[in-house]
Amino acid sequence: MAIKKTLKVVLVEPAGPINVGSVARLCENFSVHELGIVSPKCDYLDQEAKKMAVRGVKILEKAKVYKDLNSALSDCSRIIATCGRKEHGEIPLSSNKDALKWATKSEREETIALVFGREDRGLSNEELLKANKVISLNTSEEYPSLNLSHAVAIVLHQFNQINENDLIKPHTKTNHPANLIKLEDCINDAGSLLLDIGFLMKHTYKAKMTKIKQLLLRSEIKDDEVALIRGIISQARWKIKNKND
Repeated sequence: MAIKKTLKVVLVEPAGPINVGSVARLCENFSVHELGIVSPKCDYLDQEAKKMAVRGVKILEKAKVYKDLNSALSDCSRIIATCGRKEHGEIPLSSNKDALKWATKSEREETIALVFGREDRGLSNEELLKANKVISLNTSEEYPSLNLSHAVAIVLHQFNQINENDLIKPHTKTNHPANLIKLEDCINDAGSLLLDIGFLMKHTYKAKMTKIKQLLLRSEIKDDEVALIRGIISQARWKIKNKND
């Protein structure tokens, strides 16, 4: 028996109402359950957007608007972000097929987010690091930039093409990645402690904590493991504070 998944498309700071309307239409085409918009830079309910949405106009009108990406992803268990750049620092890319299969690999109901960046500059490295997996579309090196709605169409088509045989089978044991907000709070807490004890310096803090976050994302750390780390940090702080007692 197939496990119910909630699929959410998240657009970060879209600037064009026509693009947003086109994405709403795609959501209707591919049975996407929710459209989330982070800090839109346009009137996404503009008549042009509604005209482009066609039968997806209800999805457009019900789209949830968020002040930041963390808010949009707070209820998402598995997050896949898209990146137009083939080379973007130390953030590893997953193959689209593997990442999209991974997104469905769970024996419980959960929300899967597909995150798409700005039309002109995509997602920042900091935003990409909020995702469990990062994928890119194989376009021409001479002109790699894709229209936002075209990118959404390709990824949704690939997601839709996953064969049912590749989906999770009953009683298969899989990991459940930690909630993004809990994980980031833990990382920030750990970073603060590492600064206090002199393990990290302010000028290397960002680079070192990025590596730690990547390590935890690759390991698919779980909520109870995040809680364990935070407990260790809390105990360490208590011990440092009371070392002379």
